Amino acid sequence: MELNLKILKKIKFGKIKMDSIENLEELKIDPEKAKKSGKKRTEPYEHTNYSTVKEFFYRACELYPEEDCILEKPDKKEPYKIYTYKDFYEDVNGLGTALINILNQKDKRVIIVGETQYGWYLSYMAMLCGVGIAVPVDRELPENELENVIKRAKATTVIYSPRKAEDIKKIKENIPEVEYFIEMKSNKPLEGKDVGIDYLVETGKIMIKSGDASFSKIEIDPDEFKVLIFTSGTTSNSKGVMISNRNLAENINAVTAYVSLYPTDRLFSVLPLHHTYESTIGFLYPISQGASIAVCQGLRYIVSDMQEAKPTAVLVVPLLVETIYKKINESIRKSHKEALVQSMMHVTNVLKGVGVDIKKKVFKEIYDNLGGNLRIIVSAAAPVDKKVGKWYEDLGIMFLQGYGLTETAPIAAVTPEYKTQVGSAGRTIVQADIKVDNPNENGEGELLIKSPTLMLGYYEDEEATKAVMTEDGYFKSGDIGYVDDDKFVYITGRSKNVIVTQNGKNIYPEEIETLLGKVPEIKEVMVYGKSPEGKQASKKDDKELIITARVIPNKEEIEKLHGKDLSDKQIYSIIWNSIKDVNKKLTSYKAVKDLEIKEGEFEKTSTMKIKRYKELN
Repeated sequence: MELNLKILKKIKFGKIKMDSIENLEELKIDPEKAKKSGKKRTEPYEHTNYSTVKEFFYRACELYPEEDCILEKPDKKEPYKIYTYKDFYEDVNGLGTALINILNQKDKRVIIVGETQYGWYLSYMAMLCGVGIAVPVDRELPENELENVIKRAKATTVIYSPRKAEDIKKIKENIPEVEYFIEMKSNKPLEGKDVGIDYLVETGKIMIKSGDASFSKIEIDPDEFKVLIFTSGTTSNSKGVMISNRNLAENINAVTAYVSLYPTDRLFSVLPLHHTYESTIGFLYPISQGASIAVCQGLRYIVSDMQEAKPTAVLVVPLLVETIYKKINESIRKSHKEALVQSMMHVTNVLKGVGVDIKKKVFKEIYDNLGGNLRIIVSAAAPVDKKVGKWYEDLGIMFLQGYGLTETAPIAAVTPEYKTQVGSAGRTIVQADIKVDNPNENGEGELLIKSPTLMLGYYEDEEATKAVMTEDGYFKSGDIGYVDDDKFVYITGRSKNVIVTQNGKNIYPEEIETLLGKVPEIKEVMVYGKSPEGKQASKKDDKELIITARVIPNKEEIEKLHGKDLSDKQIYSIIWNSIKDVNKKLTSYKAVKDLEIKEGEFEKTSTMKIKRYKELN
């Protein structure tokens, strides 16, 4: 799902009246419970030791056949349709059997492109359980780039959603090497190269009933190349990341050491599945624990879908978690309940400290807006304002952060639920080692990662693979940060974005962007080093760089705070004055010296990171 800013602005939550607060004096404190609550866990849980996806998928299907697995709406107006583990298991085996025996796709490359839906989960799992190499692709790619990815991957089959049908039709003649085009949500019989996924599933099931066990008997080599993911990266010519079954399974082993998920849990799928963050932690992880997944039908439906699906956990990117925070607080302000909410957060924190947790009762209206059962929010992909994370924790929702890259499939660090650390990107996973290369006086440097979740290498690019690996087997992440004594990771910037001043000082734009992002009058901002000639400065530029903020004004907030019908010059002056206030919090060499006002939107990746290379070229 593409996180569209215009749609995010339209998200609405119900009015928060705080009518659910009852007489707190009636609460009784249990001294024994209070004693126990003071003892906090410090060690990881006993974690799983899976080596393949097939291993934990088949186990979950055996243990929880009648439990909910995937929930999807056939139509926006209809209730969620529930697929049980038994349904999903039979459909995966049916599709896998048909793909290898009817379409002869064993060990071949298969593109999966489309919005999140049952057919996507089905296709990905069938590939991981023995068909061939899955190539998940961003559904937002224009047709020419989709064609390019199909050719680069040497794909022989494309599985696509009905919404991508028109794009597929346009590029079909240019990709004669593709043997089959499989449409999701279609039962069309095989005709030439075209076939519906439902037809293949049902045909495969018939073959299984007749005694064909060829697919289920496939043994998976844990270290074999099984997934190819093209990163959005910082150049238009993206790298292909090669992932194995072991990489994915080790992600599951890592998370189970820090976070407990139960068959009664339900994850809410909002983010695009072609990213390893969602496909691994939002799909494979809950499957491994017998939990269920409910598909969000689009950002404009996020509130109603959450209220119907009643999820217990959701994976988000910072933009989404901050939007929910702002929208709910807007509703609280409209009800003039800010002081009461703050007071209740303080009171309930004190009570929780002595063994009485009444947060769900006190903040019932807020929980109800999010479905009523939410207990975990996991944020990743970029840093989150510490204030936002603390607010969720004060509500009683566990706020966790994850850190990793496509190259680590993706988890390298995650917050343990028993020791949350708002502000950190997470704690190094139990199987990994993260160290800082050439740290500066603050202990910051490039993060180097050694982990069993680490990719096999870059697809058809041995030189690029060697370039990101150290001699002793550590991956050069490109992220700048530090690791504390308790193995918690803190990210301060990207090495590719670093601005080097004339006197050798390093400035990480992300640090300044985080501060500017708190200014109400600023909707979005990108900081970069500009040469005196007005072009983006290189690290080798021998002239002093001008630290420049390119800003999209938040016109709604400006109107609220400063009045209507302001001129461009007045808006510029308002934002510049705000920047000068932020500069006071920065050391002098980091201060923003120039402001550029941008109209429209920044071009972004599907996880809402600004494409700097596009913005500055």
